[in-house]
Amino acid sequence: MSSATMSARPWTDRARSGLWLQRNGVYVAVLVLLVFNLLFTANFLSTANFRTQLLQAAPVVIVGLGMALVIGTEGVDLSVGAVMALSAALIPLYLGYGVFAAIAVALLAGLLAGMFNGLLVAYIGVQPIVATLAFLVGGRGLALVIAHGQLVEVDNSTLLSLGTNDVLGIPVTVLIAAVLSVLVGLLVQRSTFGRRLVAVGGNRTASALAGLPVRKVLFGVYAISGLLAAIAGVLATARLGASDPADTGLLMELSAITAVVVGGTPLTGGRVRILGTVMGAVLMQLVRATLIKHNLPDSTAQMVQAVIIVVAVYSARERSTR
Repeated sequence: MSSATMSARPWTDRARSGLWLQRNGVYVAVLVLLVFNLLFTANFLSTANFRTQLLQAAPVVIVGLGMALVIGTEGVDLSVGAVMALSAALIPLYLGYGVFAAIAVALLAGLLAGMFNGLLVAYIGVQPIVATLAFLVGGRGLALVIAHGQLVEVDNSTLLSLGTNDVLGIPVTVLIAAVLSVLVGLLVQRSTFGRRLVAVGGNRTASALAGLPVRKVLFGVYAISGLLAAIAGVLATARLGASDPADTGLLMELSAITAVVVGGTPLTGGRVRILGTVMGAVLMQLVRATLIKHNLPDSTAQMVQAVIIVVAVYSARERSTR
Protein backbone atom coordinates (compact mmCIF):
# COMPACT_ATOMS: atom_id res chain seq x y z
CA MET A 1 0.00 0.00 0.00
CA SER A 2 1.47 3.38 -1.03
CA SER A 3 2.10 6.18 1.44
CA ALA A 4 -0.36 8.38 -0.49
CA THR A 5 -3.10 5.82 -0.02
CA MET A 6 -2.30 5.47 3.69
CA SER A 7 -2.34 9.24 4.21
CA ALA A 8 -5.63 9.58 2.31
CA ARG A 9 -7.41 6.96 4.42
CA PRO A 10 -7.70 9.10 7.61
CA TRP A 11 -9.30 11.90 5.56
CA THR A 12 -11.72 9.42 4.01
CA ASP A 13 -12.64 8.04 7.42
CA ARG A 14 -13.14 11.54 8.79
CA ALA A 15 -15.31 12.48 5.82
CA ARG A 16 -17.49 9.40 6.33
CA SER A 17 -17.77 10.12 10.05
CA GLY A 18 -18.68 13.72 9.31
CA LEU A 19 -21.31 12.69 6.78
CA TRP A 20 -22.82 10.19 9.21
CA LEU A 21 -22.88 12.85 11.92
CA GLN A 22 -24.59 15.32 9.60
CA ARG A 23 -27.27 12.80 8.71
CA ASN A 24 -27.84 11.31 12.14
CA GLY A 25 -26.42 13.73 14.68
CA VAL A 26 -29.79 15.35 15.41
CA TYR A 27 -31.32 11.96 16.28
CA VAL A 28 -28.42 11.11 18.57
CA ALA A 29 -28.69 14.49 20.29
CA VAL A 30 -32.45 14.08 20.85
CA LEU A 31 -31.86 10.62 22.30
CA VAL A 32 -29.13 11.90 24.63
CA LEU A 33 -31.35 14.72 25.89
CA LEU A 34 -34.26 12.35 26.45
CA VAL A 35 -32.08 10.00 28.50
CA PHE A 36 -30.66 12.91 30.48
CA ASN A 37 -34.11 14.24 31.31
CA LEU A 38 -35.42 10.80 32.22
CA LEU A 39 -32.60 10.47 34.74
CA PHE A 40 -32.27 13.99 36.12
CA THR A 41 -35.47 15.98 35.42
CA ALA A 42 -38.41 15.59 37.78
CA ASN A 43 -41.81 14.76 36.24
CA PHE A 44 -40.34 14.59 32.75
CA LEU A 45 -42.34 11.44 31.94
CA SER A 46 -45.68 13.06 32.70
CA THR A 47 -48.26 13.31 29.94
CA ALA A 48 -48.71 17.01 30.63
CA ASN A 49 -45.00 17.65 30.09
CA PHE A 50 -44.86 15.78 26.78
CA ARG A 51 -47.99 17.60 25.62
CA THR A 52 -46.42 20.95 26.46
CA GLN A 53 -43.16 20.14 24.68
CA LEU A 54 -44.96 19.01 21.53
CA LEU A 55 -47.22 22.06 21.51
CA GLN A 56 -44.27 24.41 21.78
CA ALA A 57 -42.30 22.60 19.07
CA ALA A 58 -45.22 22.39 16.59
CA PRO A 59 -45.08 26.03 15.29
CA VAL A 60 -41.32 25.75 14.76
CA VAL A 61 -41.88 22.51 12.84
CA ILE A 62 -44.49 24.11 10.57
CA VAL A 63 -42.40 27.19 9.83
CA GLY A 64 -39.26 25.05 9.54
CA LEU A 65 -40.84 23.00 6.76
CA GLY A 66 -41.13 26.07 4.56
CA MET A 67 -37.69 27.27 5.62
CA ALA A 68 -36.20 23.90 4.63
CA LEU A 69 -37.59 24.27 1.11
CA VAL A 70 -36.19 27.78 0.80
CA ILE A 71 -32.78 26.82 2.18
CA GLY A 72 -32.81 23.82 -0.15
CA THR A 73 -32.66 26.32 -3.05
CA GLU A 74 -29.72 28.12 -1.38
CA GLY A 75 -31.98 30.89 -0.11
CA VAL A 76 -33.33 32.05 3.24
CA ASP A 77 -36.64 33.49 4.45
CA LEU A 78 -36.28 35.99 7.29
CA SER A 79 -39.88 37.15 6.98
CA VAL A 80 -41.61 34.12 8.53
CA GLY A 81 -42.08 35.71 11.96
CA ALA A 82 -43.56 38.85 10.42
CA VAL A 83 -45.90 36.75 8.28
CA MET A 84 -47.10 34.97 11.43
CA ALA A 85 -47.77 38.37 13.04
CA LEU A 86 -49.61 39.65 9.96
CA SER A 87 -51.88 36.60 9.76
CA ALA A 88 -52.61 36.89 13.49
CA ALA A 89 -53.49 40.58 13.14
CA LEU A 90 -56.00 39.91 10.35
CA ILE A 91 -58.01 37.21 12.14
CA PRO A 92 -59.99 39.47 14.52
CA LEU A 93 -60.93 41.78 11.64
CA TYR A 94 -62.75 39.03 9.74
CA LEU A 95 -64.17 36.84 12.50
CA GLY A 96 -67.48 38.61 12.02
CA TYR A 97 -67.75 36.90 8.62
CA GLY A 98 -67.16 33.48 10.20
CA VAL A 99 -64.13 31.62 11.46
CA PHE A 100 -63.41 29.95 8.12
CA ALA A 101 -63.44 33.30 6.31
CA ALA A 102 -61.05 34.76 8.90
CA ILE A 103 -58.68 31.81 8.59
CA ALA A 104 -58.87 31.97 4.79
CA VAL A 105 -57.95 35.68 4.79
CA ALA A 106 -55.04 35.03 7.16
CA LEU A 107 -53.70 32.20 5.00
CA LEU A 108 -54.19 34.25 1.83
CA ALA A 109 -52.16 37.06 3.38
CA GLY A 110 -49.34 34.63 4.13
CA LEU A 111 -49.46 33.23 0.62
CA LEU A 112 -49.35 36.71 -0.91
CA ALA A 113 -46.45 37.68 1.34
CA GLY A 114 -44.54 34.61 0.21
CA MET A 115 -45.38 35.36 -3.42
CA PHE A 116 -44.09 38.90 -2.95
CA ASN A 117 -40.80 37.56 -1.60
CA GLY A 118 -40.66 35.05 -4.44
CA LEU A 119 -41.26 37.80 -6.99
CA LEU A 120 -38.38 39.85 -5.60
CA VAL A 121 -36.01 36.87 -5.49
CA ALA A 122 -36.94 34.94 -8.64
CA TYR A 123 -37.95 37.61 -11.13
CA ILE A 124 -36.36 40.86 -9.96
CA GLY A 125 -33.13 39.28 -8.73
CA VAL A 126 -33.01 40.68 -5.21
CA GLN A 127 -30.86 38.64 -2.83
CA PRO A 128 -33.06 36.45 -0.60
CA ILE A 129 -31.67 37.87 2.64
CA VAL A 130 -32.42 41.43 1.48
CA ALA A 131 -35.87 40.70 0.08
CA THR A 132 -37.10 38.83 3.13
CA LEU A 133 -35.41 41.19 5.57
CA ALA A 134 -37.46 44.00 4.06
CA PHE A 135 -40.66 42.11 4.79
CA LEU A 136 -39.42 41.16 8.26
CA VAL A 137 -39.47 44.87 9.12
CA GLY A 138 -42.37 46.04 6.97
CA GLY A 139 -44.63 43.06 7.58
CA ARG A 140 -44.54 43.32 11.35
CA GLY A 141 -45.01 47.07 11.10
CA LEU A 142 -48.11 46.50 8.96
CA ALA A 143 -49.41 43.96 11.48
CA LEU A 144 -48.99 46.48 14.30
CA VAL A 145 -50.83 49.13 12.28
CA ILE A 146 -53.73 46.74 11.57
CA ALA A 147 -54.02 45.84 15.26
CA HIS A 148 -53.39 49.45 16.39
CA GLY A 149 -50.40 48.14 18.32
CA GLN A 150 -52.61 46.28 20.79
CA LEU A 151 -53.33 42.71 21.81
CA VAL A 152 -56.84 41.75 20.68
CA GLU A 153 -58.68 38.92 22.41
CA VAL A 154 -60.28 36.29 20.20
CA ASP A 155 -63.63 34.90 21.28
CA ASN A 156 -64.55 32.10 18.90
CA SER A 157 -64.87 28.54 20.16
CA THR A 158 -64.13 26.93 16.78
CA LEU A 159 -60.90 28.86 16.36
CA LEU A 160 -59.83 28.35 19.96
CA SER A 161 -60.41 24.61 19.62
CA LEU A 162 -57.49 24.46 17.20
CA GLY A 163 -55.20 25.49 20.03
CA THR A 164 -56.80 23.59 22.90
CA ASN A 165 -58.55 20.44 21.66
CA ASP A 166 -57.11 16.94 21.33
CA VAL A 167 -57.81 14.05 18.97
CA LEU A 168 -57.17 10.67 20.59
CA GLY A 169 -55.11 12.46 23.20
CA ILE A 170 -52.94 14.28 20.65
CA PRO A 171 -53.26 18.08 20.42
CA VAL A 172 -54.83 19.31 17.18
CA THR A 173 -51.87 21.65 16.60
CA VAL A 174 -49.45 18.73 16.79
CA LEU A 175 -51.59 16.67 14.39
CA ILE A 176 -51.62 19.54 11.90
CA ALA A 177 -47.83 19.82 12.15
CA ALA A 178 -47.49 16.07 11.59
CA VAL A 179 -49.79 16.07 8.55
CA LEU A 180 -47.97 19.03 7.02
CA SER A 181 -44.63 17.31 7.62
CA VAL A 182 -45.82 14.25 5.70
CA LEU A 183 -47.20 16.36 2.85
CA VAL A 184 -44.03 18.43 2.49
CA GLY A 185 -41.93 15.27 2.71
CA LEU A 186 -43.93 13.75 -0.14
CA LEU A 187 -43.58 16.99 -2.10
CA VAL A 188 -39.80 16.82 -1.82
CA GLN A 189 -39.37 13.08 -2.33
CA ARG A 190 -42.11 12.14 -4.78
CA SER A 191 -42.99 15.16 -6.90
CA THR A 192 -41.40 16.75 -9.96
CA PHE A 193 -41.37 20.05 -8.11
CA GLY A 194 -39.32 18.51 -5.30
CA ARG A 195 -36.75 17.07 -7.69
CA ARG A 196 -36.48 20.40 -9.46
CA LEU A 197 -36.09 22.18 -6.12
CA VAL A 198 -33.12 20.01 -5.18
CA ALA A 199 -31.58 20.44 -8.63
CA VAL A 200 -31.91 24.22 -8.51
CA GLY A 201 -30.33 24.30 -5.06
CA GLY A 202 -27.49 22.06 -6.17
CA ASN A 203 -26.56 24.05 -9.27
CA ARG A 204 -28.80 26.87 -10.42
CA THR A 205 -26.83 27.62 -13.59
CA ALA A 206 -26.82 23.99 -14.74
CA SER A 207 -30.54 23.71 -13.95
CA ALA A 208 -31.28 26.73 -16.14
CA LEU A 209 -29.16 25.32 -18.97
CA ALA A 210 -31.02 22.02 -18.64
CA GLY A 211 -34.30 23.83 -19.22
CA LEU A 212 -35.69 23.64 -15.69
CA PRO A 213 -38.10 26.45 -14.69
CA VAL A 214 -35.74 27.92 -12.11
CA ARG A 215 -37.75 31.08 -11.53
CA LYS A 216 -41.01 29.20 -11.03
CA VAL A 217 -39.35 26.88 -8.52
CA LEU A 218 -37.92 29.78 -6.53
CA PHE A 219 -41.24 31.62 -6.65
CA GLY A 220 -43.02 28.47 -5.48
CA VAL A 221 -40.82 27.75 -2.45
CA TYR A 222 -41.22 31.28 -1.08
CA ALA A 223 -44.98 31.12 -1.62
CA ILE A 224 -45.14 27.81 0.28
CA SER A 225 -42.97 29.24 3.06
CA GLY A 226 -45.32 32.19 3.45
CA LEU A 227 -48.38 29.95 3.53
CA LEU A 228 -46.88 27.67 6.18
CA ALA A 229 -45.87 30.67 8.30
CA ALA A 230 -49.45 31.93 8.11
CA ILE A 231 -50.74 28.53 9.28
CA ALA A 232 -48.39 28.76 12.25
CA GLY A 233 -49.69 32.27 12.94
CA VAL A 234 -53.30 31.07 12.97
CA LEU A 235 -52.45 28.21 15.34
CA ALA A 236 -50.47 30.54 17.61
CA THR A 237 -53.48 32.86 17.81
CA ALA A 238 -55.79 29.93 18.57
CA ARG A 239 -53.53 28.71 21.34
CA LEU A 240 -53.03 32.14 22.91
CA GLY A 241 -56.69 33.08 22.56
CA ALA A 242 -55.66 36.49 21.29
CA SER A 243 -54.00 38.26 18.41
CA ASP A 244 -50.69 39.78 19.51
CA PRO A 245 -48.74 41.04 16.46
CA ALA A 246 -46.01 42.50 18.68
CA ASP A 247 -45.06 39.07 20.02
CA THR A 248 -46.41 36.45 17.58
CA GLY A 249 -43.57 34.91 15.59
CA LEU A 250 -40.88 36.93 17.35
CA LEU A 251 -37.45 35.36 16.59
CA MET A 252 -39.22 32.51 14.75
CA GLU A 253 -36.83 32.92 11.82
CA LEU A 254 -33.90 32.02 14.09
CA SER A 255 -35.70 28.98 15.49
CA ALA A 256 -36.71 27.75 12.04
CA ILE A 257 -33.24 28.19 10.52
CA THR A 258 -31.72 26.41 13.49
CA ALA A 259 -34.12 23.47 13.15
CA VAL A 260 -33.37 23.17 9.43
CA VAL A 261 -29.58 23.39 9.69
CA VAL A 262 -29.30 21.17 12.77
CA GLY A 263 -31.56 18.71 10.97
CA GLY A 264 -28.99 18.26 8.20
CA THR A 265 -30.14 20.59 5.41
CA PRO A 266 -27.03 22.54 4.30
CA LEU A 267 -27.20 26.31 3.79
CA THR A 268 -25.51 25.73 0.43
CA GLY A 269 -28.68 24.08 -0.87
CA GLY A 270 -29.10 20.98 -2.99
CA ARG A 271 -30.58 18.81 -0.23
CA VAL A 272 -33.70 18.98 1.93
CA ARG A 273 -34.17 16.83 5.03
CA ILE A 274 -37.76 17.06 6.25
CA LEU A 275 -37.57 14.48 9.06
CA GLY A 276 -34.30 16.05 10.16
CA THR A 277 -36.01 19.45 10.30
CA VAL A 278 -38.79 18.04 12.49
CA MET A 279 -36.26 16.47 14.83
CA GLY A 280 -34.22 19.66 14.80
CA ALA A 281 -37.25 21.57 16.10
CA VAL A 282 -37.80 18.90 18.76
CA LEU A 283 -34.13 19.08 19.75
CA MET A 284 -34.16 22.85 20.20
CA GLN A 285 -37.35 22.64 22.27
CA LEU A 286 -35.79 19.95 24.46
CA VAL A 287 -32.66 22.06 24.92
CA ARG A 288 -34.73 25.05 25.99
CA ALA A 289 -36.99 23.00 28.28
CA THR A 290 -34.03 21.21 29.87
CA LEU A 291 -32.22 24.44 30.68
CA ILE A 292 -35.35 26.08 32.09
CA LYS A 293 -36.27 23.05 34.19
CA HIS A 294 -32.79 23.18 35.69
CA ASN A 295 -33.25 26.82 36.71
CA LEU A 296 -31.38 28.48 33.87
CA PRO A 297 -33.02 31.54 32.26
CA ASP A 298 -34.58 31.53 28.80
CA SER A 299 -31.87 33.92 27.62
CA THR A 300 -29.34 31.15 28.23
CA ALA A 301 -31.36 28.83 26.02
CA GLN A 302 -31.25 31.41 23.23
CA MET A 303 -27.46 31.68 23.54
CA VAL A 304 -27.13 27.88 23.45
CA GLN A 305 -29.34 27.86 20.35
CA ALA A 306 -27.01 30.35 18.67
CA VAL A 307 -23.97 28.23 19.53
CA ILE A 308 -25.63 25.09 18.15
CA ILE A 309 -26.41 26.69 14.79
CA VAL A 310 -22.85 28.06 14.48
CA VAL A 311 -21.39 24.61 15.19
CA ALA A 312 -23.80 22.95 12.73
CA VAL A 313 -23.02 25.43 9.95
CA TYR A 314 -19.27 25.23 10.59
CA SER A 315 -19.31 21.43 10.53
CA ALA A 316 -21.21 21.39 7.25
CA ARG A 317 -18.77 23.92 5.78
CA GLU A 318 -15.78 21.83 6.83
CA ARG A 319 -17.22 18.76 5.09
CA SER A 320 -18.06 20.65 1.92
CA THR A 321 -14.49 21.97 1.55
CA ARG A 322 -12.83 18.57 1.75
